[in-house]
Amino acid sequence: MKRILAVDDEPDFLELVEETLSSYDVQTAKSFETAKELLLTETYDMVLLDIMGVKGLDLLDIAVERNFPAVMITARALDPGTVMQAMLRGAVSYVTKEHVDNLHNLLEELFGLLEKGESTWVHTMKRLAPVLDACFSPEWRDAYKNMGLLDI
Repeated sequence: MKRILAVDDEPDFLELVEETLSSYDVQTAKSFETAKELLLTETYDMVLLDIMGVKGLDLLDIAVERNFPAVMITARALDPGTVMQAMLRGAVSYVTKEHVDNLHNLLEELFGLLEKGESTWVHTMKRLAPVLDACFSPEWRDAYKNMGLLDI
């Protein structure tokens, strides 16, 4: 059974993640300090990190150092720059909280891509592009196209 660490300062969201990912061994942390300790002492197949309330990008650095694939989760920080920063710092994907009901399917897809050695970011950007298009001017696409992550 795959082991997942979910980190968020909202207990209700963590409960929802546990319910959604009931076929996994899910461990949760509600603070940066607890999450840091777990990342340094435990082993995970995937880490889900809230960007805002728990200093998720700092936790991402620890997860990457330990070779744990990490998915950034956000309710408010969806912008092309933050997505790019997460990718450049080593996250394997980025998802908004309103899509948590599809989190199980997303993780299955990501595990499959990682096992094949395929890019998780091409997959992520195909999923995020319509949302980013609706919120931002078309210029956000240029940096991603130049990196080969967006062909749409």
